[in-house]
Amino acid sequence: MKVLHVYRTYFPDPPGGLQEAIRQIALSTQSIPNETIENRIFSLSPMPIPVQVERAEGLVIRARSWVAPASCDLGFIDSFQQFSRQLEWADVIHYHFPWPFADILHFFARMKKKYNKPCVMTYHSDVVAKGWLGMLYQPLMKRMLNSMDAVIATSSAYIKSSPVLASSVSSECLHTIPLGIMASSYQQYQQDSVDVSLQQEFGVKAGEYFLFIGVLRAYKGLYFLLEAAKKVNFPIAIAGTGVEQGKLSTIAKQSSNIHLLGQVTNAEKMALINGCKALILPSHLRSEAFGVVLLEAAMCEKPMISCEIGTGTSFANLDKETGFVVPPKSPDALANAMKRLVQDNDLTKKMGKAARSRYQQLFSGEALGMAYANLYKKTLNDA
Repeated sequence: MKVLHVYRTYFPDPPGGLQEAIRQIALSTQSIPNETIENRIFSLSPMPIPVQVERAEGLVIRARSWVAPASCDLGFIDSFQQFSRQLEWADVIHYHFPWPFADILHFFARMKKKYNKPCVMTYHSDVVAKGWLGMLYQPLMKRMLNSMDAVIATSSAYIKSSPVLASSVSSECLHTIPLGIMASSYQQYQQDSVDVSLQQEFGVKAGEYFLFIGVLRAYKGLYFLLEAAKKVNFPIAIAGTGVEQGKLSTIAKQSSNIHLLGQVTNAEKMALINGCKALILPSHLRSEAFGVVLLEAAMCEKPMISCEIGTGTSFANLDKETGFVVPPKSPDALANAMKRLVQDNDLTKKMGKAARSRYQQLFSGEALGMAYANLYKKTLNDA
């Protein structure tokens, strides 16, 4: 079976949680015994040289991203040409929402009658806080959703709280498959992380800092984390780059316990996760639909602090069991959760072990791969 994943950006361009989610789906499905599933990923890139990149999870095919208004990469003629060629190869098309330009590619190909193949969509997040652009997108979005053979939400909580899924997707078409990660896919990163000196490279000591890692975007709640940092006498490391980097850097200079680390490698990321007191994901908007980094922390036996925003983050991080779930946009609540872990090492260890156990039970690569493989086969059989 040949599966084409479609999303606006992908490795080796700067990483994000959604790209990692796609990587894990591809790796897990191709690792199922007695199944032969081959994956490719179509995406755009500001510098798509080379056009094709061989990776363990599959071949990455890239067209040029000319502009990215509101984080929506847009392509030109070559993107339509590249996409059409990949449709000829694929048996199943797997879209990853949101990316409005993918909707245009999808309907252009159908108008040209290039293919009539099963299409599934993983609905990672609602379109949040896009103003009039979001309003203009509504008709196309609904048409795209209605054209899918299956729409997958990453948690039942997101289905319940998403007005789009409730109004635009039939119950027969809607499925729930939690995200997951394969521990084996991090083996090399873990091995390389041994050579990373946290003190020399980042100025932090193992076990003596909280960690945020991700793309620096407005919905990540980092301004609330910076306010919380003023109330906690404990280092906080922030790893990643993004559009908010300049503003965050200016504010962070006012707090001596904030360490802005910039972009890190996979080995450095694992060293930072393994060495942190706990991972913090202070996202306050529904754009944070799940948080793959929470699974990475759980895999590494680390407790977590996240916010209750009605999405899968509170499924990945279970309040008072694997960490703390606090109200969004509340520096005081973030600070209080951090203080609890600083003051109670036994609680920190207990929550970390519970996080690892929950990861093994619910978020393993094996469960993820089997769920998607079964869905792909069902859509093919029903086509």
